[in-house]
Amino acid sequence: MFDKNNDTDKLVAANRILAREDVVDAFGHVSLRHPDNPSRYVMSRSRAPELVEFDDLMEFDLDGEVIDDQGRVPYGERMIHGAVFEARPEITAVVHNHSYEVLPFGITGTPMRPMVHVASVIGKHLPVWDIADKFGDTDMLVRTMEQGRDLASTMASNNCMLMRGHGAVVAGRTLEEAVTTAIYLQVNAKILAAALHHGSPKGLSDGEIERCRETQFSSLAMDRAWEYFCTRAGVETV
Repeated sequence: MFDKNNDTDKLVAANRILAREDVVDAFGHVSLRHPDNPSRYVMSRSRAPELVEFDDLMEFDLDGEVIDDQGRVPYGERMIHGAVFEARPEITAVVHNHSYEVLPFGITGTPMRPMVHVASVIGKHLPVWDIADKFGDTDMLVRTMEQGRDLASTMASNNCMLMRGHGAVVAGRTLEEAVTTAIYLQVNAKILAAALHHGSPKGLSDGEIERCRETQFSSLAMDRAWEYFCTRAGVETV
């Protein structure tokens, strides 16, 4: 099991931040690979992210099995998180959201690509996963490990992936990286949508993406951004 510590405090903060930045509403979730056991992960019980507290946190095996539910109901789509952690040993945090600004780019032929330097963190390529391709008509939710593994296979080594008619998945080497990337994925979607009304937007080059991403994920930028997002969410900087 796990105790209340800096990692769990940060996971609670991540939930509050994503809610404050309107990346999630009543739905969506964020997880953290267990700091002491990489074959497990931690995330909240099924609850709106804005309301998440330490006592809501639950521990899971990578296949989504609850370690000790204590009568709590887990998120139905936790298999997204387990499948990404299973496929990507370098990843320690996963965000799933239904950002309304991002959704159009998963249901049209318009590709998502970084438009501004702060959005370089979303990466060069954002694949689109369509659950219907392999599983036919569903309720669009990722409820099984088979579905989760298919999703993770499409996501491959990318930072972000769009889900047709559903939302997005974001993976990060740290919780701060995952949360910041989810926020700037939404920011980039807003900017790209506005720019498309004015003509043919010029996005960042591959080289610019690499250099800007390195800067944005450096302590110079990340510490400043995390403190800002924590303050906006009304949580202590952890």
